[in-house]
Amino acid sequence: MDQTSRLGQEHLLRVVYSHQQIASEVARLAEEINKAYSGRELLVIVVLKGALFFAADLLRGLRIPVRVDFVKLSSYDGMMSSGHVQLTKDLDTEVAGRDVLVVEDIIDTGLTLSFLVDLLHKRGVASLSVCTLIDKKERRQAQFDPDFVGFDCPGGFLVGYGLDFNERLRELPSIYEIVENNTGEVE
Repeated sequence: MDQTSRLGQEHLLRVVYSHQQIASEVARLAEEINKAYSGRELLVIVVLKGALFFAADLLRGLRIPVRVDFVKLSSYDGMMSSGHVQLTKDLDTEVAGRDVLVVEDIIDTGLTLSFLVDLLHKRGVASLSVCTLIDKKERRQAQFDPDFVGFDCPGGFLVGYGLDFNERLRELPSIYEIVENNTGEVE
């Protein structure tokens, strides 16, 4: 976890979770979901864009019938949450009366997920659970507790495995913390 690398010319990155650690957590989460929803069909709602990588791996580990839809929400500007959530891509699937699992890459302030959970409840879901790969509780601004959690993570801005910095660095196979920029300043 103390390995650092310089990717591109812009940031020094420190590995927080290796690809192997991620794969192990995703497999564990898939088993928990399989047990929780045994014998039921599940509508999996993937929060774009960041959760796409996590959701693809998670879905391959599920042995229950699933349908998949996508929603896109926006609340970040650079490394800071704006505090204002916008729905930029709505669902194509009717959720009323369905068992729903929301898959998110990271829960930080909780504002985005609180917005989505409220919206789904208003639309009449039968049941609703949230699965996140990373939970950053210390940054929570809205009370929110996910049902399935991969890693509880302290501070730091994370990139890789779907997590981005201004739409960059999503493609990295591990999860890294941005340690410093090209001037040597810790961000």
